[in-house]
Amino acid sequence: MGIEILDSRLKFFIWSIIFSFLILISGLYLCQIHHGDKYINLAYSNRLRLVRFSAPRGEIFDRNGVPLAVNETTFCIMGYPLDLDKPAKLERLSRILNKHGIPMTVNDLEKTVKQQRIAPYRVMRIVPNLTMVQMADLISDYEFPKELFPMSVWRRTYPAGNIVANVLGYVSEISEDELTTRRENGYIGGDSIGKTGIERAYEEILRGSPGQEAIEVDARGRKIKILDSSPAVKGEDVKLTLDMGAQRLAVNLLKDHKGALLAMNVHTGEVLALASSPVYDNNPLTWGVSGREWNQIINDPDRPMLDRAIAGVYPPASTFKAFMSIASLEEGTITTSTNFACHGGLRVGAHLFKCWKHSGHGSLNVIGGLQHSCDVFFYQTGLKTGIEKLTKWAKKFRFGELTGIDIPGERAGILASSEWKLRRFKSAWFNGDTVNYSIGQGYALMTPIQIARTYAAIANGGKLVTPHLNKAGYKKPENINLNPEKLAIVQKGLDYVVSRGTGSRAGRFGVSISGKTGTAQNSHGPDHALFAGYAPSENPEYVAVAVVEAGRHGSSVAAPMVGELLAHLVNHKVTN
Repeated sequence: MGIEILDSRLKFFIWSIIFSFLILISGLYLCQIHHGDKYINLAYSNRLRLVRFSAPRGEIFDRNGVPLAVNETTFCIMGYPLDLDKPAKLERLSRILNKHGIPMTVNDLEKTVKQQRIAPYRVMRIVPNLTMVQMADLISDYEFPKELFPMSVWRRTYPAGNIVANVLGYVSEISEDELTTRRENGYIGGDSIGKTGIERAYEEILRGSPGQEAIEVDARGRKIKILDSSPAVKGEDVKLTLDMGAQRLAVNLLKDHKGALLAMNVHTGEVLALASSPVYDNNPLTWGVSGREWNQIINDPDRPMLDRAIAGVYPPASTFKAFMSIASLEEGTITTSTNFACHGGLRVGAHLFKCWKHSGHGSLNVIGGLQHSCDVFFYQTGLKTGIEKLTKWAKKFRFGELTGIDIPGERAGILASSEWKLRRFKSAWFNGDTVNYSIGQGYALMTPIQIARTYAAIANGGKLVTPHLNKAGYKKPENINLNPEKLAIVQKGLDYVVSRGTGSRAGRFGVSISGKTGTAQNSHGPDHALFAGYAPSENPEYVAVAVVEAGRHGSSVAAPMVGELLAHLVNHKVTN
């Protein structure tokens, strides 16, 4: 009986050994043969590290080679997802960073790792934009994780700061939404991308191509050798049409005002100055601001990040009278022999529409109407021509359309018409609407850049230019076929505005200027002041427009700004 029990136990032991060997052999088969490639790749991945080098961004210059956006060396702390996969490690890192004055919470670090994690062996940026001193202080701390390491990178900086921020825009870290749509273009978390202005408009040529280095490391993550590498390729430089002398002057002239002041070449559409006030500094936005600071910027009631030159929409006021003159002369509804009497107002139905000069201007033709900016003359001109014919010419001048300037954010204004009013308000167009429209009020709304293009066409003989900031962005102007003789009548009227009329303060800078004042009604406060003009009158080269919010009078506030800016351009003739 005892022998049988011993025999059965021995058999059980033998079978247990055999079964264990079978399990071991099966496990070896699965690991070495069936899943062999998978584990080989995992093992290799633990030895492989990919380091991505950001490319130097293409730099931006003004037309004279003045640097506007350049790159400077800064430092980042880099690491690998494999070394940051536990909350305890992130908590430790957050504590060390905060000790050295770098405010990054565990949540910040988790978000950074999550956004950039593509593969466990691809390096990612943990802490950006450190100076040499900050970097040295941090990595010299004995508690600093040895698996993290510093890397020099490029940081964008803007030497001119707020003087040209509205044009250049800024770059900043790519957002999750942008990453979703642009990952196929080679972007990864942590990359910088143009957010506004030229930086955004020309992102594809400015960004360059990042470099990469594949290295082999040992079990402790120490570098053994370089397996492969490709250098980063700098982005293309962009030369702008801006003249920094003119831009700086425009910004200074607008100081303490809200509004816009711009100038461009009447023949090519090259934008020489594009100032918007108030201004903002784009450097902090590129280097990084807190959520609280960002909210302060975007919620500022003065809206410094609104480029009023291209996105501020205003009634063109009496600057619109030049267009009214052209449309009515072209349609033949008025000639130089047409005179209208102004006694201080015009009654249309039950409403009295007043002239700005309450005592009236007497009898005037179109040249006198422009010279003295007589509202009653243009009330009657508009009624005689009619909204349908005026709309036809407004379409020729591309009112209500984008000018095509090569930075994002432009607004189109409004092409007011009977069809537009019916569609928008479900209401017919009345004679009172035409009266308001005829002096650039009511439903008429334009941006300063649209007004500038209109006056450029008056100055150059009837060609609509495409405003542009990139020197390489020239487009052939569109000829709207204005009658030279009728255009000359309007040009003469605009000359009289400055030489002997309401815009005389624009002509006090030693240069012959033609243009038109404007004072736009503002439902939120004092009237806006406008002036649009070109110079030299006898052979126009440059056009300029000023809009000063709550400036009250175009003749006293906006006209001198345009006059001084045009005189600067004429006296410092821009040729390159």
